[in-house]
Amino acid sequence: MTLPFDLDPAAAAFLAAAVFGSALVRGYCGFGFSALVIAAAALVTHPLHFVAVVILCEIVMTVQAWRGLSFAVDWRRVGFLMLGAGLGLPFGLWALGELSADWVRITMSAYLLIMCAILLAGWRFRAAVGALGHFGVGLISGLANAVGMGGLPVAAFFAAQPIAAAVFRATLVAYFPLLDLYSGPLYWYSGMLYWDTLWASALALPFVFAGNYLGGRHFLKSDPQSFKRFIIYLLALLSLLILGRTVLI
Repeated sequence: MTLPFDLDPAAAAFLAAAVFGSALVRGYCGFGFSALVIAAAALVTHPLHFVAVVILCEIVMTVQAWRGLSFAVDWRRVGFLMLGAGLGLPFGLWALGELSADWVRITMSAYLLIMCAILLAGWRFRAAVGALGHFGVGLISGLANAVGMGGLPVAAFFAAQPIAAAVFRATLVAYFPLLDLYSGPLYWYSGMLYWDTLWASALALPFVFAGNYLGGRHFLKSDPQSFKRFIIYLLALLSLLILGRTVLI
């Protein structure tokens, strides 16, 4: 069997484990899947190969987890985020087309390290954030979704506000598929969505279903806040590994 993106068996096994673990994280705390998978993929293949793959997987996980979450979604937040993302994503894809694979890795790593630092800092807004703030974060999210990592700015933004945990998770889960559905045609137009994308997504789906199901069932018994910190440190480590691979190889 020919593997997508000309992956060798060892790389494919590594990515299967990464997809399963990332889906477990997504099911447990509502974010991190795309960033973890793409960071892991950047270690063994072109960093953009798995961008459209994770988008398709995110849509599947949203359908899987949607029951019981829709009542808690803050649709006003979602709307202003999408307005910003709608403007940001085309610019992000245009900028991405001007970069080599190594510069994509460097940019991705720098972005991840900045986001990890923001998430670990635990900063809080002193006043309520209105429509303009949500639009601005949506703009950043759209730019970042050019490499499939548009969720982290929104997660950091929500974490800095007094939002109930159920609303936090449900609103993220609602925002991601809307962003992904908007992103899909633009990825196709940019040449990032093709046969190998669909083949890789089909191979990934069993690991996605299993990980997301177990995470949603709280198969992991760790404290949610401690678990989130662990995931942030893991993302930072992957970013440093990507930088090392780019500079040394």
